Amino acid sequence: MSEAVFDRDCRACERLAAFLDAVSEKHPDYYCRPVPPFGDADARLLVVGLAPGMHGANATGRPFTGDHAGILLYETLHRHGFASRSVSVSADDGLELVDCRITNAVKCLPPDNKPVGAEINTCNPYLAAELGTLAKGSVVLALGGIAHRAVIKAVGARQASHSFAHAAAHALDDFTLLDSYHCSRYNTNTGRLTAEMFDAVFAKAKTLLGSPT
Repeated sequence: MSEAVFDRDCRACERLAAFLDAVSEKHPDYYCRPVPPFGDADARLLVVGLAPGMHGANATGRPFTGDHAGILLYETLHRHGFASRSVSVSADDGLELVDCRITNAVKCLPPDNKPVGAEINTCNPYLAAELGTLAKGSVVLALGGIAHRAVIKAVGARQASHSFAHAAAHALDDFTLLDSYHCSRYNTNTGRLTAEMFDAVFAKAKTLLGSPT
């Protein structure tokens, strides 16, 4: 993976770097570094989350692995043929993604799971570089409004022309941006996002990719 897409040693955001150091002291067995994208290098489906979770990707080194949000995500990926199994346990558990890759708008764990605008902007060139590797006709699935806006910024499109809305599709120059509420514990517990709603978004992604649902 090129350094333009991911830098495992990045410490450009002072607040995030200091927070990772503090978390590493408390949890010395945790990964506690920028979390790399995971999946197929030639994927036509790119899933973009917000940032690593404290006891999930920040601990395991794989996006959406070890936390509640990953349960629904990997179950749904597997059901639609994008993952070799339905449960992601660790970065070395043998799970493989098929025609799919998962990344985050911010690669480092933020305090309280809330990156500030400057941190999102600092990490945005990595996302832009990754989006630039996608084949024409790909689908980018943004999980939540922050991921959606990060994608729009990364391609230089107008935010006002592409408002976030669950299941909305936005035709950009080289790919389609598809929106979903984030599969967070809060959203699933409150019913804002149901398994059926999430499943429908992935069915729509497969349709946009030209694959049978």
